[in-house]
Amino acid sequence: MYRLSGQCHCQAIQLELQLPQPPASYQPRACDCDFCRKHAAAYVSDPDGALRIRARPGALGLYRQGSAKAQCVYCTHCGVLIGVMYEAVGHRYATVNVRVLDGEPGFADSVVVSPKTLSAAEKVSRWKQLWCRGVEVKER
Repeated sequence: MYRLSGQCHCQAIQLELQLPQPPASYQPRACDCDFCRKHAAAYVSDPDGALRIRARPGALGLYRQGSAKAQCVYCTHCGVLIGVMYEAVGHRYATVNVRVLDGEPGFADSVVVSPKTLSAAEKVSRWKQLWCRGVEVKER
């Protein structure tokens, strides 16, 4: 596993992303919805990867937009967008905004994607196929 660390600007939220392949084999997805464009977000995930998020009490903000099926995860203190999560019965899926990762992980160039053209059911199916399945979120 390749382990990547990151955090929001004020470090109230820290994360560790584990990917089974080298970072260069991943092409971050730059969502073209208004919300993600305004945050200059590009996301990376792997269904065989894992994500661990640790947040100070009260730092983890959740915001639903678009189809309102997924939750955008951001820091309530500094406003940095960490990623997006989707929860289904007993399962949590997530993708990480590459802008919060430390250093230069060496991802391939990002590609623009347009989930707004998908139905809510198609979005959920896509998230389950692409996003990390091993997701843990805790206050520290």
